[in-house]
Amino acid sequence: MPMKPLKIKSNMQFSERYKFSDWPNNTIPKVAAGIYAIWNGDELFYCGMSGREIEKNLHKKKYGLITRLHSHATGRLSGDLFCVYVANRLVIPSLKTTDFPLFANGELKLDSLTKSYIHDHLEYQYVLVNSSSEAFAVEIKGRNGELFGQKPRLNPIIAK
Repeated sequence: MPMKPLKIKSNMQFSERYKFSDWPNNTIPKVAAGIYAIWNGDELFYCGMSGREIEKNLHKKKYGLITRLHSHATGRLSGDLFCVYVANRLVIPSLKTTDFPLFANGELKLDSLTKSYIHDHLEYQYVLVNSSSEAFAVEIKGRNGELFGQKPRLNPIIAK
């Protein structure tokens, strides 16, 4: 059952939640800046933004939110910090000693296990914004607990 969209201010509302297993998502514009939240049930796992310098990239075929969420959905660790967090903090600790020889002979791949974890457990929701500066500002609110009433497990802002 989809969760209700989350309203964060009068003119901004997060989408319903979508399962990564249902990727791709044709409701996301091909070029857009936005903020997204990744959930495991009721636990906020990650909060991020995409669309850096969106103002200079409006001419591209795909840029911003759709490319970032696509990168997360692939499970590939190369160049994707979210996937690295999932692999390091969730997938690797769940491995068994009997799994290690399977990595050595190529039967198991960390990217594949990470993708499976993401698709089996995680959902995302997003909100579009008009500028990269707005995306940065809203992402900070999400990561410090202001938007959702909890800080994300994988990338919270820690007060010093």
